[in-house]
Amino acid sequence: MTVSSAPGKVYLFGEHAVVYGEPAIPCAVERRATVSVTARDDDHVRVRAEDLSLNGFTVEYSGSTSDRPDVDVPAPLVEAAVGYIDAAVEQARDAADAPDAGFDITVQSDIPLGAGLGSSAAVVVAGIDAATRELGVELSPREIADRAYQAEYEVQDGQASRADTFCCAMGGAVRVEGDDCRTIDAPALPFVIGFDGGAGDTGTLVAGVRDLREQYDFAADTVETIGDIVRRGETLLADADPDEDPSDEFLSELGGFMNFNHGLLEALGVSSRSLDSMVWSAREAGAHGAKLTGAGGGGCIVAIDPTPETMTALRFTPGCEDAFRAELATEGVRVEEPPETADPAGDGDSFTEESA
Repeated sequence: MTVSSAPGKVYLFGEHAVVYGEPAIPCAVERRATVSVTARDDDHVRVRAEDLSLNGFTVEYSGSTSDRPDVDVPAPLVEAAVGYIDAAVEQARDAADAPDAGFDITVQSDIPLGAGLGSSAAVVVAGIDAATRELGVELSPREIADRAYQAEYEVQDGQASRADTFCCAMGGAVRVEGDDCRTIDAPALPFVIGFDGGAGDTGTLVAGVRDLREQYDFAADTVETIGDIVRRGETLLADADPDEDPSDEFLSELGGFMNFNHGLLEALGVSSRSLDSMVWSAREAGAHGAKLTGAGGGGCIVAIDPTPETMTALRFTPGCEDAFRAELATEGVRVEEPPETADPAGDGDSFTEESA
């Protein structure tokens, strides 16, 4: 058995605009997806996926995945979860030149599914790393990031960017602009995350921004302005000492850029009442800045606040299901120690499909 994990991520700036070649700065956070892989003697793939939502659910299948489980989780999220795992398997088979390799796979994650924290990217990155290692092939984090992007690109019908997968593979703060991906220095930012318990439909939200951008020049200008904010934020980060705690002055300016970014995303129609409520609750509690993170429509916001005030305020905000602090994850994809024993039963609802 080989076990790998990868962190989730938040966007400091740049979601949606990154799809159109503008830069983005995501940061890895210490919420991880862990994938355990054991090679099989046949070409079947059997997957147990746990804790991919706030309540958790289990998916088992072998062979075709045309049937869907009857669980209390939106069907598109279940379909996407299975699709990402399938795509990771195909990338691992290709990397190891083992097209008929079979696997028993267990996925565990403390990253809410579809909430803008990079759950799918973390699962794909960790899955490719664990499966290739199980087949005797070791890829560099950059190679894993590239293959994970190809997997997400396939599942998302060509609407993926390299930002999520590169960040989850490399860890820390990264800058992505088209195919130009690199790590950047950043201090230990005091992230606070609020989660509304839901998830947006990434495909629909991306398509909505695309339609606005094609219909109105000012919407295209809005996307470009988000890119300008990213560049300002990058300059600010470059002037900070990554080995020292950030000053209030630095956090205030960084937070101001985050606030501006959220306003532009709201103008593009990708926010929601619950996200806006959490953003304003964080700001009123004294956060230096707060914005949605990810595709929007529901899910998570990220705030910057070294004090406990924002987390306390979020926990009392109507519509906020959870609030937690998340440290910057300086390490990306990594190998973990296998568990001593596997849990044969698992938790949550499940379905099993036999191969034809």
